Amino acid sequence: MANSDDGNWVIELENALLEECSATDIYCICKGKALPENLRAEVWQICLDVRDKGNQLDHFNEVFDLPNQNVLREDCNTFVSKLGNDEEDKLSVLSDLESILTFYCKSRNVPYERNNGWIELLLPIVSLKMPRSVTYNLFEAIKDTYVPQSCRTDGNAFHILRLLLLYHDPELCSFLDTKRITPEKYCLTWFQSLFAATSSLEVVINMWDYYFQQSDPFFVFFLSLIMVVNARDQIISMKEDDKEKIIATLANMPCGLEADDVSDFCTLAQYYALKTPVSFRNELMQNIYSGKSDDCLLVSQALCLPVSVQELVDNTACTSDQTVPVNADAVRFFLVDCRPIEHYNAGHLPTAFHLDCNLMLQEPGAFATAVQGLLSAQRQALAHKSNAGGEHLCFLGSGRNEEDQYTHMVVASFLQKHTQYVSLVTGGYAALHDYFSDNIDAVLQDHEPKNCVVCAPSYHSKLRQQNGAGKAHSQSSDLFGKISAAMKSKSAEVKGKLIDYIVNPNASSPVQERHVSSTDKIGKRYRDVAPVFSIDDDQDSGGTVQHVNDSDEQELVQIQQYLRKPEVIEHFPCQEVKLNGFMYKSHLIVTRTELIVLREVPDAKGAAELIVKRPLSAIVKITARKRHPELITFKYGVPDGENLKISDMDRFLIPNAERATKVVSDQILIQLKAKE
Repeated sequence: MANSDDGNWVIELENALLEECSATDIYCICKGKALPENLRAEVWQICLDVRDKGNQLDHFNEVFDLPNQNVLREDCNTFVSKLGNDEEDKLSVLSDLESILTFYCKSRNVPYERNNGWIELLLPIVSLKMPRSVTYNLFEAIKDTYVPQSCRTDGNAFHILRLLLLYHDPELCSFLDTKRITPEKYCLTWFQSLFAATSSLEVVINMWDYYFQQSDPFFVFFLSLIMVVNARDQIISMKEDDKEKIIATLANMPCGLEADDVSDFCTLAQYYALKTPVSFRNELMQNIYSGKSDDCLLVSQALCLPVSVQELVDNTACTSDQTVPVNADAVRFFLVDCRPIEHYNAGHLPTAFHLDCNLMLQEPGAFATAVQGLLSAQRQALAHKSNAGGEHLCFLGSGRNEEDQYTHMVVASFLQKHTQYVSLVTGGYAALHDYFSDNIDAVLQDHEPKNCVVCAPSYHSKLRQQNGAGKAHSQSSDLFGKISAAMKSKSAEVKGKLIDYIVNPNASSPVQERHVSSTDKIGKRYRDVAPVFSIDDDQDSGGTVQHVNDSDEQELVQIQQYLRKPEVIEHFPCQEVKLNGFMYKSHLIVTRTELIVLREVPDAKGAAELIVKRPLSAIVKITARKRHPELITFKYGVPDGENLKISDMDRFLIPNAERATKVVSDQILIQLKAKE
C-alpha cells in the first residue's frame, strides 16, 4: 500500500468506488499513487473497463485439447512450482492458469507459444486472488490493450523504441547500432509481459497501478526508453565488452528497480513523453496494438522520428501567437526547410529557416557555414523567445525523391553529430501544400504558383490553354533554365547573408517572424444565420483561424458541485488537446445552450478551472478523424458565402466520442427548430 501525506485520498477513492466512476475519476483522486491492496482489484477492473463484463468462462467447455496442450501445461507447472504457496493453493493456481490460457487460445483461435509472456502477465493478476472469471477478464484486457501486438508480427514496436532512443539520446543509439544491438534483443520480454517477467511482483504491481490510471497503452515505450537511458553511462562504458554481455546487461535492467523507485521512474517516463512529438504515435497506435500492418508507416525505413504535417502546422500556429507556450517542457519546433533555394523562394512557411541541401555536395564549406548560422539562429530565437524558436529541429524536404535524397543526407549529417531532438516532416512540402489546399496563398510566404513545384504543372497547363502549348512550353523551359543557371549565385548570396547574420545577429535574421495583418481579424457572428453543422473527417483548414490563448485567471470550481447544476444535460470525461500536442485532464459539459470545459487542477483535489464556455449556436462544424474517431474538434465561426470563416476551435480526446457528438448535435438541432 502506498503512503501519502494523509489518507484522505483513500477515503475519497473508497467513496468513488461506491458510485459510478471512470478511470479519469480514479486518476484525479490517486494521481498515479500505488493503490491500497483491498481496492486494487476493483480499481483495475474500472481502469480496464471490465467491471461489468460478466463471466466469459461460462462459454468454456472445459476440454483441454489444444494442438500443443502439453507444452502449455508443462509451462504452467514449471511456473507454479516456483511459487511459495502451499500445495492446495498451487493446484488452484495451476487449474486457473491452464483454463484461462486454453480458453483464450480457443476464443481467439490463436496457438499457444512458449515464452510468449502470457504466464508472467498473469502472475500480478493472480496475486489479487480474485475469482477466475475476473482474472480472465483482466488478463484479456491487459493482453489486448496494453501489449504491443506488432512486437511478434512486423517488429514495428522495436523500430519505434529505437526511433525514440535516437530522438532523445542519439549518442547511445549510435553506440548500440554500432554494436548491432537492436531493441528486440533486449526488450522483447519487457513488451510481452509489461515488465512482469523481469521485475519483482511489488514493483510490477505498483507500476501497473500508475500505468492503468494513465489509460495510455503507448506508455510502455517511454517506460522502456527510460530503462535504457538510465543505463547509458554503464552501457557506453562497456565499449570493449562483447555484444552478448551488453544485451544481457540491458535486458536485466528492470531487475534492479525497487518499489520505492517506481513513482520517480514513471514520472520521468511521463516527462519524456511530453518532450516527444505526438503525431507518430497517433498514426501507429491502432496498428501496433491490433497487430495489423496495413496502412502502417514503415518505421523500419524511417531515418528519424516522423512528424505529421498537421502536428507541424498546429505547432507553428501555437507559436505564432507571439508568446511561448505556458508549459515550457512541451515540444516546440525549430523548422528547417531543406529544399533547393528556388523551391524555398517560391513558397515557404513564415517561420522556416532555409538550409539549402544542395550546398552539402556543391559547396561543403558554405554548407558548414550555413549549419553554424542555423544553430546560431536557433539559440538567438530561443533566447529572445521568438515565434520560430524551439529546441526540436524539424526538417522539411520537398516530398519528391529527386530532392529528398539530399534532404536525407542533411538530416543524417545532424544525426551523425549526435544532435538531439531531430525529426522529419512526413510527405515534406508536397504534403504541406496538400494540407492547406486552396488556402495556400494565405499560409505560405512568397508563394509563386508559376515557380512552385506543386502548383507549376497545373499553372503551366492553364498557360498552354490561354497562349498555345508551344509558346507556353518555350516560356516554361526558359524560366526553369534561368533558375537552374542562377542556382550557384543564389547559394553564394545565401552564404553571404548567413555570414552577415553570424557577425551581426541583430540584423535581419533568417528566422522569419510571423506577423498578423488587418485581414486576419475576425468579424462578429452574423445575426440569425444558422450554423453549418456536420461531422466529417477532420482534414480541412476551414478558412481563417484565430487561436485564443487561455486567460491568465480562470474561474475555479468544484467539479462534482458543478456537475450537479440543473442546466447540465450530460458530461464527458476527456482530455483537452492543445495545438502543441499537450493534453489536460478535463470534463466536457453540455447544457441546453452552451459547451463548457472544466480542466482539472493537479494540485487541488476535485477542483477545476473553467477554461471554455461557448454558446452552442457558435459551433459551425464538428469534425473527427476517420482513423481516430475519439479525437473531436469543435469549430466556431460564421458562414461566409458558400464557405465557413472559422474564428476558433477546441479539440478533445473523448473516450465516449460518439455519444458526446450526438448529445451536442441534438441540442444544436433543438435550438435550430426553436428558431424556426
